[in-house]
Amino acid sequence: VQLQASGGGLVQSGGSLRLSCAASGNIFHINAMGWYRQAPGKQRELVASITSGGTTNYADSVKGRFTISRDNAKNTVYLQMNSLRPEDTADYYCNAHKVVTPGGPLYGMDYWGKGTLVTVSS
Repeated sequence: VQLQASGGGLVQSGGSLRLSCAASGNIFHINAMGWYRQAPGKQRELVASITSGGTTNYADSVKGRFTISRDNAKNTVYLQMNSLRPEDTADYYCNAHKVVTPGGPLYGMDYWGKGTLVTVSS
């Protein structure tokens, strides 16, 4: 299973970006997908997550500004980021939680994509 993220870049404060992450491989089911971020000198933190049933969870710092969505048929998760702030600058990582594959563990495994850098200038 591989996760391929895209959509990062440089944007001015108040601008928008859309991140995408597609999971590929022989996949039966992905329980949840999400985005984490890590700024220089800080710990990685959850930004937003979404279950296969559509239940979402957001960090307080992004509520009302970011929207996570998912296409289960394509095993793809999106993060629409609006009203970006300089403090949103970080490497953003895609996560697939409890991915069930043929011959794999019954309750699945977690996978991470490579980070995509989001830089918000003031």
